[in-house]
Amino acid sequence: MTRNLCIVLGDQLSQNITSLKNLRKEDDKILMMEVVNEATYVNHHKKKLILIFSAMRHFAEDLKKQGYTVIYSKINNSSNTFTEELVKQCKNTKPKKIVITHPGEYRVLQEIKKWKKIVKIPVSIVEDERFFCNINEFEKWAASKKELKMETFYQMMRKKYNILIDENGKPQGGKWNYDIKNRKRLPKNYPSIPKPLEHKPDNITKQVIEDVKGKFPKHFGNLESFWFGTTHQDAIKSLNEFIENRLELFGPYEDAMAQNEKFLYHSVLSIYLNIGLLEPKQVIDKVLQKKNIPVESVEGFVRQILGWREYIRGIYWLTMPKYSETNYFNAKNNLPEFYWTGKTDMNCMKNCVNQTIQDAYAHHIQRLMITGNFSLIAGINPKQVCDWYLSVYADAFEWVELPNTHGMTLYADGGIVGTKPYAASGNYINKMSDYCKDCKYDVKKKEGEDACPFNYLYWNFFLTNKKKLENNPRLWTVFSNIKKMSKGKRKQIQNDSKNFLIQITKT
Repeated sequence: MTRNLCIVLGDQLSQNITSLKNLRKEDDKILMMEVVNEATYVNHHKKKLILIFSAMRHFAEDLKKQGYTVIYSKINNSSNTFTEELVKQCKNTKPKKIVITHPGEYRVLQEIKKWKKIVKIPVSIVEDERFFCNINEFEKWAASKKELKMETFYQMMRKKYNILIDENGKPQGGKWNYDIKNRKRLPKNYPSIPKPLEHKPDNITKQVIEDVKGKFPKHFGNLESFWFGTTHQDAIKSLNEFIENRLELFGPYEDAMAQNEKFLYHSVLSIYLNIGLLEPKQVIDKVLQKKNIPVESVEGFVRQILGWREYIRGIYWLTMPKYSETNYFNAKNNLPEFYWTGKTDMNCMKNCVNQTIQDAYAHHIQRLMITGNFSLIAGINPKQVCDWYLSVYADAFEWVELPNTHGMTLYADGGIVGTKPYAASGNYINKMSDYCKDCKYDVKKKEGEDACPFNYLYWNFFLTNKKKLENNPRLWTVFSNIKKMSKGKRKQIQNDSKNFLIQITKT
């Protein structure tokens, strides 16, 4: 009889995961499960499935080498759900207790909470200690605040962990946030940018590629040229490569976009962080060890992990499940087909979607200001948009995807995460990228068939949602300009928007 059956999920692939602590190799067993429902509850990108399944199999092999007994069910002969597979394995192992680290997704937690009644065995859900801020701590912080501003939370985390704080208790460099310096467009003759480290698939990964190809042939995305790392060692190499080659210029150009530069100076480490191959404390410690890096790059990167990532997780667990059902603007349009195919005359959208089809990745400004901005100003149903983001990106798990998309990108939560909607016209895209130069549409035209759709959709969005937004102090300039518009111009904007949306959102 087994003493403890320890369950390790596909986003908990860390040797330091709480459920593995105090495990007795001679008495306990570890269960890892590739199940159909987790691969299909949304249409996950093929490369995302390859990443997770391969990382899981490598992690299981590492545990076995350390002397643990690992029960592993692969996708080709596994059950449909975690619960079905657990019932099967409990009959075989007869554990006295089931131990699992708190999952990252609300729906998985609800499934776990039913296990005790189903299998008639005690279930212990232990805290996930990989994060800087636990769920209860965030709840206490939120209870004391009228507004849940990320910047306030971020400063608290900096002080608590003494990160980028000088000997006088002040922020290094004199400022808490250097975002104002991190908004540069790439110069015309920019130097060659080193690509993220590519990892050659080993035999385990090659088998996973075949399994995914056979089991999920209709899923989104390409599976060819798989290059992600799938072990802790791979992830460390990718971290070191980023620090050496791209960290220095990450800050100034983190908001830039370019047609022939899919990654620019971004780390592409979120795919490893979000499944446990890297841990946030480990990443920040490594970055802080690097000398002679501009403070705006170090702070900008640290803010993404210590600030934004922790804040978003806190918001998720504070507000679920009601959060996912909000729809502040009552947006109802269907997600256009080109989000899945990349077939559109809008060059910025085409570039970002095609990149996502190939790599299951786009950096945060592409997500926020291109695919996300368009879905906001086009009034796309938040549920459809969130499902798309969850499906197509290799680093997307609901705890991190939902508040980012639903709140920050779509403002569907009515302002819990963002202080204003991140709506932008074609002018912003032209300022921060080279997408517009090769586009069918003219970014300088505001109306008519040849005009950039972002231009008239931008103004149509504010005209449509005037009552809900006109009193927002951050939008004073927008509504001041609207007041100056003639009735004819407003009518033209609304007609151009209506005609374009009918064309692209047909079911």
